[in-house]
Parts: sequence; C-alpha cells; structure tokens
Amino acid sequence: MADTRLLSAVLVLGLCAMAGAEKPSPCQCSRMNPENRKNCGFPGITSNQCFAVGCCFDSNVPGVPWCFQPLPKEENQECVMEVSARVNCGYPGISPKDCASKKCCFSDVVPEVPWCFHPKPVQDCHY
Repeated sequence: MADTRLLSAVLVLGLCAMAGAEKPSPCQCSRMNPENRKNCGFPGITSNQCFAVGCCFDSNVPGVPWCFQPLPKEENQECVMEVSARVNCGYPGISPKDCASKKCCFSDVVPEVPWCFHPKPVQDCHY
C-alpha cells in the first residue's frame, strides 16, 4: 500500500515537472466551488507538492479534495470564474469585440452558457 502511494506521488510529480507546471493564480483556486473540485493529488499531499504540480490546495473544507484542478486560466484574472457564476453581459451571438466594448469578459469554450459575462473584482481572490 505504501509502495503504491509512493509510486503514485513520484509519477504525478514527475509528469507535471516534465510538463513545466506552474502554481495557479489565486483566482483559479478560490473561485472554485468546493463541491465541484476534481482531485489532483494523493492522500497526504502537502500544499507545496500540490502547487508544484500546478494544482490548487485548500484544506479548509472537509469532505472534498484538498488538492484539486484549478479553473481555466484567462488573460484577465477578473474573468476567471466557474461557468455557474457568470452573469450575462451580452446577447446570443455577441462578438468578442462587442463584448469587450461593454468592458465584459468573453469565453466561448462552453456551449449554452453566457459567453459574454461581467468580470469579478480580483479582491475576491485569495489562497
């Protein structure tokens, strides 16, 4: 059992080191709903080990993964948020240019959700 955990840790750390993982931004971590966290570590992983593989770490919420996948990186940190947190700022078919002219965020990666949405202040972000 201990050998399996050690092997898992070595594989995870080795693969991410090869990929050049970087510590996610606070917005990518703090804006993730704890119920939506996807495990990114192994039992007993430390915050430093978790950050080293490019994942988020938060041990304040029991019963959910403490080391978890971050939200997608965005050019503007004010635009980093879960899809469910988006507040519509446009209309169906709005272009990225028209969205930007409204000083809003644009991401068309996920279908059937607002692609043009209001930003959130970065003061909301923390580790």
